Amino acid sequence: MMILVTILAYFCVLLLVSRMTSRRADNDTFYRGNRRSPWYLVAFGMIGASISGVTFISVPGWVMGIDMTYMQTCIGFIFGYLAVAFILLPVYYKHHLTTIYSYLKGRLGGRSYRTGAAFFLLSKMTGAAARFYVVCFMMQRFVLDQMGVPFPVTVVVMVLLIWVYTRRSGIRTLVWTDTLQTLCMFAALVLIIIHVADALDMSVGEAVQAVAADEHSRMFVFDDWVSKQNFWKQFFSGIFIVIVMTGLDQDMMQKNLTCRSLRDAQKDMCSYGVAFVPANLLFLALGVLLVLLVQRTGSPLPASGDDLLPMFAATGQLGQTVVVLFTLGLVAAAFSSADSALTSLTTSFCIDIRQKPDDEQLRRRVHIGMSVVFVLFVLLFRLVNSSSVIDAIYVMCGYTYGPLLGMFAYALLTHRGVNDRIVPYIAVASPLLCFAIDQLTAHFTGYRFGYELLMLNGLLTFVGLWLSGVVKK
Repeated sequence: MMILVTILAYFCVLLLVSRMTSRRADNDTFYRGNRRSPWYLVAFGMIGASISGVTFISVPGWVMGIDMTYMQTCIGFIFGYLAVAFILLPVYYKHHLTTIYSYLKGRLGGRSYRTGAAFFLLSKMTGAAARFYVVCFMMQRFVLDQMGVPFPVTVVVMVLLIWVYTRRSGIRTLVWTDTLQTLCMFAALVLIIIHVADALDMSVGEAVQAVAADEHSRMFVFDDWVSKQNFWKQFFSGIFIVIVMTGLDQDMMQKNLTCRSLRDAQKDMCSYGVAFVPANLLFLALGVLLVLLVQRTGSPLPASGDDLLPMFAATGQLGQTVVVLFTLGLVAAAFSSADSALTSLTTSFCIDIRQKPDDEQLRRRVHIGMSVVFVLFVLLFRLVNSSSVIDAIYVMCGYTYGPLLGMFAYALLTHRGVNDRIVPYIAVASPLLCFAIDQLTAHFTGYRFGYELLMLNGLLTFVGLWLSGVVKK
C-alpha cells in the first residue's frame, strides 16, 4: 500500500507541474516549448531522461558479471556528447529544425526523410517500451500480484498517467517534470547507498574504500581483445551509442532544440554529458555494496543481475524507507524516459510522416494512438524479455539505429546524392546483412559482435548509399 501511495503522491505533483506549464499551450508549445527553455534545466532533466528505470535496475546488477567495466562505455559517452554538441547541433540550429529528420529531406530526398523517421519510430517505440517494462514488471512482482491486478491493467494505468500530464503542452511540460524527476531519482539513489552502507556498518568514507578495494571494482580490460568488455570496443561503442541514441534521436534532441540558442544547447549537452559518468559510477558502486551485503547476510546471489537491487530495496529487508525511496527513484526514472518518448513519437509522426505540423486535432489523436501502441509494445516485450534488459536495449539499438547512423554520416560527410527510391531498401537490407555477418562470424570463428554491431550496421548503410549515389550538383 505504501508503494501505491508513493506513486499516487508523485503523480499528483507531476500533474500540478503540468497544469502550471500548459497555459496558452499550442502546437509550438508541444513541439518546441516556444524555444524558451533554460539550458540548465534541460541539462539537469536530460540526465534522468537518459538514465531511465532500466539503469536503476540493471546497472547495479552488472557488477556481478562484468564488474565495473561499464565505465569504459561511459567514458566513451563523454566524447559522443561532444560530437553531438559541436557537429550535429550546429546543423540542426542552422536549419531551424523541429524534427531532426527534416534535414534528410533537403539533403537526400523525400523517401530518405521518411525512412529515417520510420526507423526512429521503430527504434524509440522498442527501446522505450523495454525500459518502461522494467518498472511495470517490478510493480507487478512486488505489489500488484498480491492484490490480484493483471499485468495488462498495470501497463495501461501507468501509461494513462503519463498521457494525462503530457497531453496538452508536451515538451514544455517535460523540461520541468524531467528536472523534478531527476532530482527525485538521485535523491533516492544517494539515500539508498547510505542505507546500504549503514546495513554494512560502514560510514560513507568506509563504503568508498570498500568499493575501491573490492574485486568487482575492476573498470578496464586491455588484455583480452576477444572479450566484449575490451576497453576499445566499449569506448568506441560508447561514442557511437551516444551519437545515435542522443544525436540522431528525436526524443533526446527535441528537448535540446527548445533552448533559446545554439550556444545554450551546447552548454546543456556538454554539462549533462560529463555528469553521466559520475551518475553511472554511483549506480555501479551501489552494486558492489549490494554484493558485499549479500556476502554479509550469507544469502545466495540472484540468478539475474536485474534482481540484485530489488531483492533488498523492494522487499523491505532494508526497511520501509528504502522501499519508498526505491519506488520513487524507479518511477521517476521510468516516467522521465517514457513521457518524452511518447511526446517525440507524436511529434515525428505528425511532422515527418503525416507532414501536418499545424493540425492540433491530429496531434491529439496521434498522441492517444502512440500511447495505445506503446502499451502493446510493453506487453510484447514481456514475451521476449532478456536476463539483462539494458543489454537487450543496446543490442536492439545496434540493429535499428544503425541505418540512421549511416544515413546521417553520408549526408554530413559527403557531397554525393543518392538514388532516393532505393534508400528504404538499403536501410532494411543493412541490419539483415549485419545479422547474417554476426551469425556467420560466430559460427566459423567463435567471435560474437557486441555493441560494435551499431558501427558495422552504420557502415553497411553508408556503403549502400555510396554505391547508389551520384555526384550531387
